[in-house]
Amino acid sequence: MKTQKILYKGGEGELIEKKSRFIATTRPVESEEEALAFIAEMKKKYWDATHNCSAFVIGDRQQIQRCSDDGEPQGTAGRPMLDVLLGEDIHNMAVVVTRYFGGVLLGTGGLVRAYTQAVKVGLENCKTGVMQYGTELEIITDYNGIGKILYLLGNAGIEPASSDYTDKVKLRIYLPVEKEAALEKEMVEATMGRVEFEKIRELYFVDKESCGR
Repeated sequence: MKTQKILYKGGEGELIEKKSRFIATTRPVESEEEALAFIAEMKKKYWDATHNCSAFVIGDRQQIQRCSDDGEPQGTAGRPMLDVLLGEDIHNMAVVVTRYFGGVLLGTGGLVRAYTQAVKVGLENCKTGVMQYGTELEIITDYNGIGKILYLLGNAGIEPASSDYTDKVKLRIYLPVEKEAALEKEMVEATMGRVEFEKIRELYFVDKESCGR
């Protein structure tokens, strides 16, 4: 099964370390441009902060990885933040950690620990989910067969993404590739053949049951 862990809904977390205030803001992003716009937005929001450090990972293979220390000593902020995202194996996510200096120097090790922990706190206050590789499938049946099909979909934990009731009933669903053949067979048997399928495309889709934290 091909899956990807993603940020489903962003959030914010806060950490106080030796009087310095660290605010971690997370957001789902689909492109580098979107990530950079988010970082600029946070810098504008927290214009009076000492630092607005950032990190993001984008792509099916996390092929786009960027981070910034934003004036902190090199390697003490952006890289540790990025390492948390990579360690969590999250895709398509950006995080900005805003620091308000509290007057006490943390030292290199203290900064690394603080920025690392701030990202973890930020992740605790957001929702993550799993993207599964699967099929977008259209199911076409009659009014006699729809009840049986909805029952089978419910048993499989699949909720129709859309439905259209006219002279026929059309349902649009997303399901993992490995479940497709068996579920189609069950629907054919349950409706005594009064069902048709149209495979729209293969894609990554959000498994909503996995969303939460």
